[in-house]
Amino acid sequence: MISEDLDLRQLTADLKNRLAPGEPVGYLRGKSLMRDMLVDMKGFSEYEAEELIDTLELRGFLRFLGDPTERSIADAHWEISPHS
Repeated sequence: MISEDLDLRQLTADLKNRLAPGEPVGYLRGKSLMRDMLVDMKGFSEYEAEELIDTLELRGFLRFLGDPTERSIADAHWEISPHS
């Protein structure tokens, strides 16, 4: 269960700093990489980290710049913005 006290902006900033200097590439590869980073950095379970990545994406902190349904565009970058 994800705590309501969790600072999503700070969590996004931590991800961005850890990924510097670039955002991940690929829809599924990027989501998996960011999930694994939350597991390693913050000690979340894989399930919790996956839920967090989905939440960050839904709230606009993470945005995939391509179209995951199109193979030629599925290798686009993610935009990570702690200021959403």
